[in-house]
Amino acid sequence: MRLMQDYDRRAAVLYAHEWAFGRNPVFYDYENIGGDCTNFASQCLFAGAGIMNFTPTFGWYYIDADQKAPAWTGVPFLHNFLTRNTPSVGPVARVCQIWEVQPGDLVQLIFKGTVFQHTPVVVRANHPQSTDQILVAAHSYDADNRPLSTYEFQEVRYLHIEGMIRP
Repeated sequence: MRLMQDYDRRAAVLYAHEWAFGRNPVFYDYENIGGDCTNFASQCLFAGAGIMNFTPTFGWYYIDADQKAPAWTGVPFLHNFLTRNTPSVGPVARVCQIWEVQPGDLVQLIFKGTVFQHTPVVVRANHPQSTDQILVAAHSYDADNRPLSTYEFQEVRYLHIEGMIRP
């Protein structure tokens, strides 16, 4: 493994703006079979990282609609992959405080219950102190430049992308 390398936040945000209200035909649209939010978030991450992790089951990759890691489309699985303890190829994140959030980071929300259910992508934030200072893009509730404060959620966690590990 190589050392951590920079994550291209600008590329991730530009991708988010380009596809927030559309669907990139390279990727399957999971909107009608559970939601497309984490698929979209993964696409944005990939735009900024440029690398996937093809480890079966526990990696983070997309080949086609039927060949993808659970972390590519599943909210809790993406969190588990990004915050993994064992170094492996791909983007790496840590749960952070609100004031640490930057464009290109991810937010995960619980609407009801105890499981995180939605993964918007941060497109604007400048040392935010409140959720109205964070703008997001998302699928499954398509949005771009939407204030995080306009979501009705029970719980939020912020995932700061620290960089990526290349092979």
